[in-house]
Amino acid sequence: MKFTLKLLAASALLSLGFTAHAAPIVIKYSHVVADVTPKGKAALKFKELAEKALPGKVEVQVFPNSQLFGDGKEMEALLLGDVQVIAPSLAKFGKYTPKLQIFDLPFLFDDLQAVDRFQASPEGQSLLNSMTKKGITGLGYMHNGMKQLSANTKLSMPADAKGLKFRIQASDVLEAQFKAVGGNPQKISFSEVYQALQTGVVDGTENPWSNIYSKKFHEVQKYIMESDHGALDYMVITNTKWWDGLPADIRKTLKSAMDESIAYGNKVAFQEGLEFKDKIIADKKAEVVPMTKEQKTAWRTAMKPVWKQFEGEIGKDLISAAERANK
Repeated sequence: MKFTLKLLAASALLSLGFTAHAAPIVIKYSHVVADVTPKGKAALKFKELAEKALPGKVEVQVFPNSQLFGDGKEMEALLLGDVQVIAPSLAKFGKYTPKLQIFDLPFLFDDLQAVDRFQASPEGQSLLNSMTKKGITGLGYMHNGMKQLSANTKLSMPADAKGLKFRIQASDVLEAQFKAVGGNPQKISFSEVYQALQTGVVDGTENPWSNIYSKKFHEVQKYIMESDHGALDYMVITNTKWWDGLPADIRKTLKSAMDESIAYGNKVAFQEGLEFKDKIIADKKAEVVPMTKEQKTAWRTAMKPVWKQFEGEIGKDLISAAERANK
């Protein structure tokens, strides 16, 4: 009798629509910059699009500003499954595939549009799957912007960098870049850069306008050179085993949401690059110094030997493909 009553009760609940739902797939999206940056906005857009397309099936949790992991730990966290999506700088992938060091080569790309063309090319797209054997799947490229040199000394010519300490990401190419002009590169986590600049642990660094403004680096640097010497872009990546283990329909929908969020973030990067520059100028805490064509040529000449230094690891054909993107 009791069993029959339980069956009747269960049947009634089901008829009213009280069905048992599986818990949503939780996707932790961790990054190290502020929500107001192009990457931050793209991450929030992915959350919006994914949850709208898969209501009740996925829950995207976005953690900006190194809230979960700093840039020194996030890759390990992804491989361990502690987060599902991260968007590290392309400089972070050297030990996983040397080919991605191409994006750190100084003065290789004329502008962000050239970077975009190369990333969309067959050669650029092939790099997204260059780390699957290491457990990493690339979902797309995300722009931040072209990098600017900053320091407490005006860096008009390469000789001005001699003896100065520069904060860099953990990249052998960037280390070689500053050594080429007599600088002393220091690998420091992004979350520690402001304090390092403020206390004089380093004299200068390199960053796009959005990072400089959002992290207030212009408050602790006297000069920002409009060098456009390299791109600070990201690759949005996921854990290959986790990604391949998703139901095919869920994976397809998430990839579509990711593509749309990246396109949105890249549009923001194009539009806001100069806006952040204007905000820095308006703050009047650091002097923004334009670089003449002759000055840029001198810097490019001084740093170009780095291309040859890493040609064997990156591949001459890949470097040539990148150069062709400079229309």
